[in-house]
Amino acid sequence: MGVVDDVQRKLFEARCREEGNGPQLRASTMTHVAWVPPVWLERGRRVLAALEERHPARTIILVPEPRGTTRVDARVLVRDFDAPDGREVLSEVVELRLHGASARHPGSLVLPLLISDLPAFCRWRGEPGWDGTALAELVAACDRLVVDSSEWPAPARRYARLARLFDSLAVSDLAWRRGLRWRAALAAHWPAIRRMQQLTVEGPTADAELLAGWLRSRLRRPIALGHRPATSLVAVEVDGERVPRPAVPRLRASEQLSAELDTLTRDPVYEAAVRAVSRATRAASRGGGRSTRPPSPRRPAARPRSR
Repeated sequence: MGVVDDVQRKLFEARCREEGNGPQLRASTMTHVAWVPPVWLERGRRVLAALEERHPARTIILVPEPRGTTRVDARVLVRDFDAPDGREVLSEVVELRLHGASARHPGSLVLPLLISDLPAFCRWRGEPGWDGTALAELVAACDRLVVDSSEWPAPARRYARLARLFDSLAVSDLAWRRGLRWRAALAAHWPAIRRMQQLTVEGPTADAELLAGWLRSRLRRPIALGHRPATSLVAVEVDGERVPRPAVPRLRASEQLSAELDTLTRDPVYEAAVRAVSRATRAASRGGGRSTRPPSPRRPAARPRSR
């Protein structure tokens, strides 16, 4: 018996055991594929478990362990939680440990386990293997890719690679989501902000880069970026003047991911911000460093739109 057949049998048996305890509803809104290297596994499990009530799904957790003999170890869980109408809803979790060469080819396992006619999301923990077959196969199998570029080293240098995926599927970035209230606060400074020269951000590198990229893409001209590292977005300054801090709710990792799972379409404003960061990074590389005094605009500025 193959791995997929074994997983489907275990799912059926687990559902039968749970359904024997009373009236239950098997409800799925999506297939949620999660690429979770071992270093992220415990955190990934907690986040995914917290999502189950808000987003009932078949969750497929892929744990790559590329060394050693090629094999796949499967674990299947069916969890239940109370629905508002008094019934219990079943949520399915399939965890696949991909050893050896199987870590390079997850597509043959994922495709048969996708629930037909429902969207498939892929949450990729850490930096993707940009040129690897695993990323290519999951991009081909899923409708949406969710990343957090703050999990990558030197994210500004990786955005050009991310942008290559935009025409293949919709891409979300939790670092972009975290900057939503700050983008609204910056947009409130129109029209004065159209003359700004430098943005200074205290926060994670990825969050800071995307805020600057958003301004460059909306204003259609270079904006210099000053950055002070912090674990969260703490402060933003425009030409040395601090922007009043917006009321930013403290969201858990599961709540941030939940917001992305409610969206199916591409975000052209995010994509433009990513490309703007890539252009600025290439220009800085050619010039030997980042300019602290950007040149004058070449064409009329456009009002920034908050997203």
